[in-house]
Amino acid sequence: MSVHQSAISWQRKPHETDANTFSRNHHVTLNGGQEVNVSASVEFKGDPSCADPEQMLISSVSSCHMLFFLAIADFQGYQVESYEDDPVGHLESNDKKGLKITRIELSPRITFGGDKMPDQKAISRIHASAHKNCFIRNSITAEVTINHL
Repeated sequence: MSVHQSAISWQRKPHETDANTFSRNHHVTLNGGQEVNVSASVEFKGDPSCADPEQMLISSVSSCHMLFFLAIADFQGYQVESYEDDPVGHLESNDKKGLKITRIELSPRITFGGDKMPDQKAISRIHASAHKNCFIRNSITAEVTINHL
């Protein structure tokens, strides 16, 4: 259906605070030339001023859910004025004695405008449809929950 790509670039440098290891900092280049500074999470000797892969994963799930929510709401005649979320991912042990993102919690806050205002039942239905259709969520094994009022 479609192909998506990015470019990853890393060069060996000393770690800023640990002389016994290397820097995990690297760059991800996306469409249009946007560069994202990425590192490992702090728990794995990463740079706290950079995004980490776990943050990028949960942000992708949140963004995908939001885009489906906006499209469905618009199709149903609802005017969304703002959409904010603070997604949380839980990196936990799995049954294979490794780590994985096991749960992602979305907490969207949405403001509607216009003449047609959805009630909580309509908002729940839109979230359910967005959840079902989000292909990023459908691509991962982590449980994704949506906490909304």
